[in-house]
Amino acid sequence: MANTTVRIEGNTLRLPGDVAVRFIRTLRLPESGTHPLPPGLGEFPVRRVADFPDTVPEAWRARGGVMLPVYLREAMWLSFGGTTEPAALQVGVGKVCAVSGKPWSDRLARKPQNYVVLPRQPWLDGINSGKGTVRQFVAVPLGLGATVEGQVTGEEVWGGVQLQSFALKEPKLAAWREEQRRRSQVPPMPQFGGYGAAMPMAAPPAPGSAPAPGGGAPRAAAAMGLGVGGSMRQEVYEDDRPLSDWAERPGGRVFVHLVTPPEWRRITGEAPPPSPVDRAAYTRAGLPWFDYYDEDAGDLAPTDTLGAVQPVGDWLGDDHEPWQAPTPGQVVPLKDAQGKPVEDGDW
Repeated sequence: MANTTVRIEGNTLRLPGDVAVRFIRTLRLPESGTHPLPPGLGEFPVRRVADFPDTVPEAWRARGGVMLPVYLREAMWLSFGGTTEPAALQVGVGKVCAVSGKPWSDRLARKPQNYVVLPRQPWLDGINSGKGTVRQFVAVPLGLGATVEGQVTGEEVWGGVQLQSFALKEPKLAAWREEQRRRSQVPPMPQFGGYGAAMPMAAPPAPGSAPAPGGGAPRAAAAMGLGVGGSMRQEVYEDDRPLSDWAERPGGRVFVHLVTPPEWRRITGEAPPPSPVDRAAYTRAGLPWFDYYDEDAGDLAPTDTLGAVQPVGDWLGDDHEPWQAPTPGQVVPLKDAQGKPVEDGDW
């Protein structure tokens, strides 16, 4: 029987097929213009919902999965570094596919493609909203209509992020492994370094076993989802394999709950990470931004659904944060022990 277990290693989610996903804090881009890839500012801490049964909302216990703390209007990107074998990964934002804009599905699809191909896709910074560009993932509360979920479906029910992995069928995977051996097993992309390692923050505290301050019965949390911010140069790569090469059913899945910093402290008893770094100060310090291009990969065309999603500033207004563009010399070209299982639930 295939292993469907999802685990946390540090702050890395490990899905079946050795798929690695990390959630990276980053600078929020202006909502006008198109920009280089922003730097990574350290990992979001990730905790299992099942470890806090007395303090998480009841709906979260039913959905299972994991949670991470995020500030209002904080930006994030998903790193897939450390994924060592081919996999198809579906990424949902409020159960809307971040690649196709279609409703969440337990099957892979083409026309439009509803997944990213790993390890060729090293990261994903936002929804596939333009030719060669994405619009940045930005956290917003549910109830305003500003999330991708709200704008695409007209409702805000789920929030969070959903991940689901599919492996190659066994004969295809065996052939791929044999090809890798013939090529002397070229080393996989390093899990750390390069894009996302420019300005690491201090590691978050280890999970505590003490009850969260206040104790008492679990209550409803301030639910968060993902809207979109500025546009950046990033391709979502087209799959060059036949759809029939992939497993028909997912190997594993996980629901990622987004929680406000005050709720994070109440639920876990841990201090949340510090508020995001000011982007003008980062640029003034001369620290790098990034461009990534893979000339051998085809870019997926955006869908009308995701192209029409409006940025969070249209809903929440301008926060008047100053913007200082990076100089050309700051834009860096890039290329070409197991934890407990994470419990899945009803979603």
